[in-house]
Amino acid sequence: MTGTHEVIILGAGSMGMAAGAFLAKQGVKVLLIDAFDPPHANGSHHGDTRMIRHAYGEGSKYVPLVLRAQELWGELERETGKRLFEKTGVLGLGASDSQFLEEEIRSAREFSLPLEVLQADEIEKRWPGIRVPESFIGAFEPASGLLYSEECIRAYREQAVTHGAKLLMNTRAQAIEYHADGVTVRTERGDYHADKLIVTAGAWTGSLLAELSIPLQPIRKTVVWYEADESLYGAGRFPSYFIDLPEERFYGFPSMQGSGLKIGSHDAGTPVDPDRVNRTFGDLESDEGSLAAVSQRFFPGVTGQLKNGQVCMITWTPDHDFIIDHHPVHKHVLIISACSAHGFKFASAIGEMAMHLTLAGKTDFDIAPFSLGRFLQKK
Repeated sequence: MTGTHEVIILGAGSMGMAAGAFLAKQGVKVLLIDAFDPPHANGSHHGDTRMIRHAYGEGSKYVPLVLRAQELWGELERETGKRLFEKTGVLGLGASDSQFLEEEIRSAREFSLPLEVLQADEIEKRWPGIRVPESFIGAFEPASGLLYSEECIRAYREQAVTHGAKLLMNTRAQAIEYHADGVTVRTERGDYHADKLIVTAGAWTGSLLAELSIPLQPIRKTVVWYEADESLYGAGRFPSYFIDLPEERFYGFPSMQGSGLKIGSHDAGTPVDPDRVNRTFGDLESDEGSLAAVSQRFFPGVTGQLKNGQVCMITWTPDHDFIIDHHPVHKHVLIISACSAHGFKFASAIGEMAMHLTLAGKTDFDIAPFSLGRFLQKK
């Protein structure tokens, strides 16, 4: 396999595998390199499910991108015959003055998205498994839901291989050498050359691009599944959800085929070196953290009996927005990173965008908010 390719993709997780599939479908000679064998449990995409919301509390700049992503997930389902999306609806809960919910409601109005604003009594009547303070409101998106994250990556992997992409799995990249007309990626299995490079290496992006000193912070996070009354919390009866509290934002999913109610914290976690992560749930006293207390406070039909717990990793930028930009010196290198705990839903659209940016040098989306320069200028 050692030789020249048109594009090398470093990191074949959510963004990288999607980019590989889109490029391969264009007839591009692509090599995807990954230190593991996606889908796997060493990065940010495992744990069965990821939320996809359309009205967006993180800012309306994300809405056009997520709407395109939803279209592309639908296309991928039709092309592969795989079930990737579940329209559970997404319910946001929080105080009536929650800035996150206010932004979500504002973005729904701006883009004419279906969104119901509910009072506390209406929430509890519609979903008897929920208890909220009288001061809380709900923002319910009926058209949103969840993605089966590992299945999504398998589907894009299938497409990439079908259209001729080459995979080099279980192979760690050691260094990148830049040339005027291409790159060389040095790995433990030899050197690989290409005209262009896309770096979608998640928590390892900072070390692979050490010359840029990008302020990326990998975080060890946990999620849990609790034993729950299926008549209240089972799929088809209960939505995907998030709870915006002043001190922390939580999220979760209905019980899927008896899995239990899933809950995680958007904000909690421990800074880590991605090569030295303790991946065993329960080894740290904080692994269950405040999740049990939150489930008991809001979901009285959840027993608190832990069915499962998992460790994953996310990578933050200081402003929690993405990086989608070309290398400031080597313009034939595209960097897509730090999708900051809310990125998976966008993987389809970002994969398509990576294809356009690599082949044409431009995209129809406004990616100025995701510029790498916002951090490099502050060095």
